[in-house]
Amino acid sequence: MSKKTNIKNTSRTIRPSKTGGAEDAYTELPLDQILQGNCIELMNRLPEKSVDVIFADPPYNMQLKGELHRPDNSHVDAVNDDWDKFDNFSSYDDFSKAWLTAARRVLKDNGTIWVIGSYHNIYRVGATLQDLGYWVLNDIVWRKTNPMPNFRGTRFTNAHETLLWCNKGENYNKYTFNYDAMKALNEDVQMRSDWTLPICSGKERLKVNGHKGHSTQKPEALLYRVLLASTNKGDVVLDPFFGSGTTGAVAKKMGRHFIGLEKEEKYIRLATDRITAIDELEAEALEITPAKRAQPRVPFGTLVERGMIAPGTLLYSPKSSNGKQHIAKVRADGTLISDSSKGSIHQVGAALQGAPSCNGWTYWHLQVKEQLVPIDMLRQQIRQELH
Repeated sequence: MSKKTNIKNTSRTIRPSKTGGAEDAYTELPLDQILQGNCIELMNRLPEKSVDVIFADPPYNMQLKGELHRPDNSHVDAVNDDWDKFDNFSSYDDFSKAWLTAARRVLKDNGTIWVIGSYHNIYRVGATLQDLGYWVLNDIVWRKTNPMPNFRGTRFTNAHETLLWCNKGENYNKYTFNYDAMKALNEDVQMRSDWTLPICSGKERLKVNGHKGHSTQKPEALLYRVLLASTNKGDVVLDPFFGSGTTGAVAKKMGRHFIGLEKEEKYIRLATDRITAIDELEAEALEITPAKRAQPRVPFGTLVERGMIAPGTLLYSPKSSNGKQHIAKVRADGTLISDSSKGSIHQVGAALQGAPSCNGWTYWHLQVKEQLVPIDMLRQQIRQELH
């Protein structure tokens, strides 16, 4: 039997259907709620292909032996919870296969899944992902700026965790990746697969009676990056191991819906209080840099037919290091002609450079008041009108 905890009022009423007195599938998605129970059973009750992204922080199966102490003999508050204990690797693999199978069923065909883990489990989980047909898009290394030291001095300090980002299979290629937004977040430099972020600490770390509210609470900065990269406003994010509710907290801030699955009542109370206290951002603040591939296609000929560039106009390439500059003339049908070639803005640009391809929008420039201006500026004007 599962329980559901409302985080906020939504416009949708959730009623689990019942057959013969037994709970059956959800007829609608339980948006912005925490469902209490076994994550595998709960996922199997959700509608098929209904969630956009899954973020999973499963048990790590850390196999800790005994208590851990610092050199001054003080106790280390490590991960020794019952939910992280399995009899052997085989039982852990069976568990991974079961929940990942249920997750794949509820994931939309254009959706993706993120799974985070340490060296204790991530390789086993990764093999199971591939065995079930998932396709690994990236493995992300989360490098911790303030990791817990290795107090015994017998190994290297464990200073990172790994995230596997996957879609449903090799041929499921229409997934969300906000490349341009991630580049903007990284000061206009392409985002790499190694992320340097601190672990959850200070005021962000949830406490209960002076102790950690959850032993593996993830920092909101990590989830912010995950959701910014792979979701859009209004998307549904499922977290089958909800814990302290970091996924729900960040989803609410960013205008995404969440569904949390959690067994432990104490964590549900913790997450509920945390998420209830969060204010959503205004719609304008949630706007991100749109992906170029998602923007309306504007042929160069559109600029010609609208009179923004007249036939006969000369276009110029940037000057090379040796001072050489190519010139081409615009024709009435939107093609270019130069001394040695003719064709589209891309074909002529490539031919003049002896290159296999060329982005003509950024290569060709107009001369405006003794300055060269990329023709892409005019394309962006049209896109703004269309938007």
